[in-house]
Amino acid sequence: MTEDLSTLTARTMDAFGVTAPLDVAGGMTVVSPVTGEAVASLATHSAADTEAAIALANIAFRAWRLVPGPRRGELVRLFAEELRKSKEDLGRMVSIEAGKSPSEGLGEVQEMIDICDFAVGLSRQLYGLTIATERPGHRMMETWHPLGVVGIVTAFNFPCAPWCWNAALALVCGDPVIWKPSEKTPLTALACQAVFDRAVARFGADAPDGLSQVLVGGPDVGAALVESDKVALISATGSTRMGRIVGPKVAARFGKCILELGGNNAGIVCPSADLDMALRAIAFGAMGTAGQRCTTMRRLFVHDSIYDQLVPALKNAYASVSVGNPLESQALVGPLIDAAAFASMQDALTEAAGLGGTVHGGERVSVGPDTAFYAKPALVEMPKQCGPVKRETFAPILYVMKYSDFDEVLELHNDVGGGLSSSIFTTDLREMEVFLSARGSGCGIANVNIGTSGAEIGGAFGGEKETGGGRESGSDAWRAYMRRATNTINYSKNLPLAQGVVFDIG
Repeated sequence: MTEDLSTLTARTMDAFGVTAPLDVAGGMTVVSPVTGEAVASLATHSAADTEAAIALANIAFRAWRLVPGPRRGELVRLFAEELRKSKEDLGRMVSIEAGKSPSEGLGEVQEMIDICDFAVGLSRQLYGLTIATERPGHRMMETWHPLGVVGIVTAFNFPCAPWCWNAALALVCGDPVIWKPSEKTPLTALACQAVFDRAVARFGADAPDGLSQVLVGGPDVGAALVESDKVALISATGSTRMGRIVGPKVAARFGKCILELGGNNAGIVCPSADLDMALRAIAFGAMGTAGQRCTTMRRLFVHDSIYDQLVPALKNAYASVSVGNPLESQALVGPLIDAAAFASMQDALTEAAGLGGTVHGGERVSVGPDTAFYAKPALVEMPKQCGPVKRETFAPILYVMKYSDFDEVLELHNDVGGGLSSSIFTTDLREMEVFLSARGSGCGIANVNIGTSGAEIGGAFGGEKETGGGRESGSDAWRAYMRRATNTINYSKNLPLAQGVVFDIG
């Protein structure tokens, strides 16, 4: 990196044509975890601004819902084209604000492109079923209509992809979107909006003002969005703690929610597993993005017959992993988001050690200024699942435990609230099928012979285990952004309403 981070940030934002000043006195300070230095200061929106944005979005909804679905899909197609042109710059912003490696930053933008491509096809496939009716001379069917304004709240660890998972589907379904990004990553959101505005300029007058808006601010802005009865759907990505605040508030006004929350995700390594395959998948799934993914592997159950083969190899992998500045090196592990994340990691490791755990790694690594927080990933051998093992710590900690009985390990696997993703490593068909069955993994994602991290946009993605729903992205997730109606058409003439009863007009 030949220029300081503030200059790089300003130059990158300038490439998007972002005209909002990045040096507002007393504004929201944007700190890069790469160096711990402030790279921008932004003006923020108020609760009143949020109300105005919601009002504008509702006006936009009345126009956008009347635009044919395939035409709405054309806007998303153009957006995907603009994302492809801006992929490198947008990926760099993800690295600056979230501390991801360049490949991960680019990968997140690619997820945006992929969901746009999915949504373009979906715009011609918003199908409803024809339903068998018990009445002669009648036809019954379901139809799907645009729902209304969609509020999107995102977290720092994926500063742009989850917004696009929601926005691409919402837009083709006929809904405007309002985005409240994390206070830690607002620049990426402004850059995404600038890219979207380019697509709108190419699309023309069918796109009303207020179709996509970004609100930069703190909890008051999020609360105003969540509590407004003019916002039909709130899609929130973040911790289970956040979800427990958002969910009841939306429910109190009978709104709809998509909650994609935290993941205390686990893997099971069975006696028949391909250990080389398992080692690679576990190491990346547990250490990638410095453990700051909702799909990070945080718990690992290893059969006692192979424990002494796999765990020493994992220790070696943890000891040799590279930790460094993602903008200057090819290190696998970048920075934690801030000092609070590092302190939370150390607290969890101390607690685990006090419960009989053996901690390998976890110490702070000196990379650049003292204001940045880098740490060696930690592998913790635990005697049982207890204490911090049952809670999600958003840091690179993997708790490893032995098991001997398959039914028992399934119970342990599911004995946490925040399971989002899960994995089993086995070549035994019976173990595989049980893991995928109704009595197997309770998670929204259940993988065989691949790790927990990563999710393709074709499969609906969400925190099924904790929330009982919350699907974003592909598959049938589009239905959450629409309202369903059952329609019955009577094409009979003078047909009896009941045996022996006929009404006659005349």
